Amino acid sequence: MDRLEAMSIVLRTVEKGSLTAAAKALNMPLPTLSRKVSELEAYLGTKLLQRSTRKLTLTDAGQEYVAAVKRIMEDIEEVERAASSEYTTPRGELVLTAPLLFGQMYMLPIVTDFLATYPDINAQLLLSDRNLHLYDDHVDMAVRLGALPDSSMIATRVGSMDTVVVASPDLLAAHGTPKHPKDLKTMPCVVFAGPSSAIWSFSDPGAKREFGVDILPRLSVTAAEAAVQAALRRTGVTRVYRYHCASELQSGKLVQILRDFDVPPIPVHLVHAARGQLPLKMRVFLDFAADRLRSAMTKLR
Repeated sequence: MDRLEAMSIVLRTVEKGSLTAAAKALNMPLPTLSRKVSELEAYLGTKLLQRSTRKLTLTDAGQEYVAAVKRIMEDIEEVERAASSEYTTPRGELVLTAPLLFGQMYMLPIVTDFLATYPDINAQLLLSDRNLHLYDDHVDMAVRLGALPDSSMIATRVGSMDTVVVASPDLLAAHGTPKHPKDLKTMPCVVFAGPSSAIWSFSDPGAKREFGVDILPRLSVTAAEAAVQAALRRTGVTRVYRYHCASELQSGKLVQILRDFDVPPIPVHLVHAARGQLPLKMRVFLDFAADRLRSAMTKLR
């Protein structure tokens, strides 16, 4: 039995949530994978996984084992990186992730310039509006918008992003320009990723506190780009991050309203998992990307 292989199989099975999904991810026949897990359990003399047709769970022994194996695998990765000169020469593959439109607009140019500067590094840029898990999804570094939960992640702040309420000049000419957020209740609105109703938060400049306004949308969409397009077509007022509509604001096709009631900008970070010595490929990318992202965030203000 190859114990290292068996450890990797157990970890991937836990990550994927089932033997079937793990077998597919590892390109391994399901009977073979199941046999290797059983062989490891027999070797250890204990059950690691509780398997059923509906779900897979870890036993108490399995939870302790998986936590220890994760540490072992991280140590092995450290040794392999050192052996391949990853700590002395920028080389290898970087796996990066960012929100979809933010990644297209800001991260893609940075990554392509970075690859031109460091020919021994390759990269994967995973663009998704779902926050990928750094460990489970094997991601080296991620762009995160918004407040960060307490975690073991290491974060480098690269700027801030404000939320804007925008509308087309024609819509405002037809319905009037709202003077207070409560006026939005009588205006057509487009909600991004909202249900049948939504609450938009605003800041009271006098009381210096936040308050919410219930919005009954004329249209709800699941992508910020769609909300911007609907606003351009005079369907309603919408609320998105500034980068979603930066060019439309600059050209005057959309105008920002209710500026006095803006909520504070949210932070933008580059985050990576805590580890001992950071591989050189990640250190040079962090320095390269952070400066350029800070410049891009400053230009948006």
